[in-house]
Amino acid sequence: MSKPELEFFDTGQVGWEADPRAIPGLFMKVLSRDEATGDFSSLQRLDPGCDMRAAGVQTHPFWEEVYIVSGSLVDLNLNQEFAAGHYACRPPGMPHGPFISQAGCITFQVCYHRPAAPAAS
Repeated sequence: MSKPELEFFDTGQVGWEADPRAIPGLFMKVLSRDEATGDFSSLQRLDPGCDMRAAGVQTHPFWEEVYIVSGSLVDLNLNQEFAAGHYACRPPGMPHGPFISQAGCITFQVCYHRPAAPAAS
C-alpha cells in the first residue's frame, strides 16, 4: 500500500479535525495517508491565540517537513517567530516547539518514515 494517487482536488471538501493531542485551537486536515507506513500529508491550523505549551517540546520517530502557508508561530524554546514562507525539515528525534500563535497560522506538513542511514565504516 502507498499514499493514494490523487489529482488536484478542492481541499475545502476535507474537514478540519481536532488534533489528537486535544490542544484547544489546533486542527488538522489530512490530505493523504499511507495506512501501512503511517506517512501522511496534511494542513495544520493554529487558531489565533493557540498555545501548545501543554504538549511540551516535541520529538517523533519520523521525518517531518513543514512549510508555513500563512500567518506565523513562535517556537517558545528558540524564542523565535517564523512566518509565511518559512520551512523546516526535521529528522527523527529532532526536538522542536512548543509553539504559540497570536494571529493564527496554517502549515503544510509531510511526515514520513524512512530507515536510518547505515553507519559509516
